[in-house]
Amino acid sequence: MGVVLGGRQTRSALSSEYVNNHYVPQWYQRRFVSPGQVDQELLYLDLRPESFVDGRGTQRRRKALRRLGPRRCFAEDDLYTTRFRGVESRDIERLFFGPVDSRGKCAVQFFSQYAHDRLSEGALEDMVMYLSTQKLRTPKGLDWLAAQMQSRSRDEVLQGLVGLRQIYGAIWAECVWQIADADRSETKFIVTDHPVTVYNRACGPRNRQWCRGANDPDIRLRGTHTLFPLGADRILILTNHSWATNPYQSPTSYRENPDFVRGAMFNFLDIQVQRHLTNEEVRQINFILKSRAYRYIAAGREEWLYPERYISKANWNVFGDGHLLMPDPRPLTQGSEYIVGYGDGSTTALDHLGRLPLDSDFGRESRSSEAIRTLARFQAEFAARVGPTRRGRSCDGGRLDPEHDSPERHEYFLGLGRRPQGPT
Repeated sequence: MGVVLGGRQTRSALSSEYVNNHYVPQWYQRRFVSPGQVDQELLYLDLRPESFVDGRGTQRRRKALRRLGPRRCFAEDDLYTTRFRGVESRDIERLFFGPVDSRGKCAVQFFSQYAHDRLSEGALEDMVMYLSTQKLRTPKGLDWLAAQMQSRSRDEVLQGLVGLRQIYGAIWAECVWQIADADRSETKFIVTDHPVTVYNRACGPRNRQWCRGANDPDIRLRGTHTLFPLGADRILILTNHSWATNPYQSPTSYRENPDFVRGAMFNFLDIQVQRHLTNEEVRQINFILKSRAYRYIAAGREEWLYPERYISKANWNVFGDGHLLMPDPRPLTQGSEYIVGYGDGSTTALDHLGRLPLDSDFGRESRSSEAIRTLARFQAEFAARVGPTRRGRSCDGGRLDPEHDSPERHEYFLGLGRRPQGPT
């Protein structure tokens, strides 16, 4: 820890290794560097460049766009340094963020290549932990957390961050997971200073209740999606199951069983893969990412930093006809229950929204004629709009869903909108 002089630890005695804190890890930034970029640099854009007075007394604005390596992007000195009685400590950076980043790096790589060919419970746990921590550790996340805690003490806020590192896990585990790619798009994804981004089509970028300052729409609102670029070519999109099966309800109402701290079930087979985004869709997603950034964004190419040249914020609620981030509803069902057995012979059960059997609403959706009809209506409308090609493929019966529905299967989905549905 260095030499303590007179009860205070001097700056010079401290290791500089943990002074410059990257709130977006360097390994993650490198996933956005364009192939063939010899210097491994990014185009780094300051959305609010500061003014300064030069040597001649003239006020100037700092350059907004620079080409920088990951070491100089998305970092602040002593962002995670705590102080107690005048003694500085960087244990949070060294002992907490270090292991989270190390395991998160492997988890991000796992899901960026996910193709239903292997499962990893550890990768899931590490991914959820990393996403939760990443959402809170940025300047935007820390400012939001400080407001929630009603504290101006950075030490208290950092301790709160450590304590809440798994807060979002249950909600995200119960989402429909979709891994989409930009392989066929000329435009690739950008990286921002708040990479775990949320979007709700009813909450525009300047929504007073949800989007001012450090605020974001609550991930428990039915219509809120969580976006996390896995790199320049892949993005993870998490959608609340109740919204994925029924987009006709209020997007700002809270989902069922919204409690954060509880158990949840996750099914790797339900992850949707192989959605190929168009250039327009990638630009729309980049517009969302940029709109929810706090101050800095970066990309492999300069033109990707300016999606607003092609996308209007006036269309915020109708990107992709209102379904830009939606998973394909055709493989989805209304409700499911899981029974878990333990080595001692005991069992427990949860439904798809984390409710226990003693809950009066346990498995309610699977028994609801209205819920089943609503999903059928959406499946029919979706099939009519996108055609027989699936917009995401999950695994059913050990096999990946077909890329294209047969004429008979496509007609089945179209017909769902023309006949009444009930419980089966």
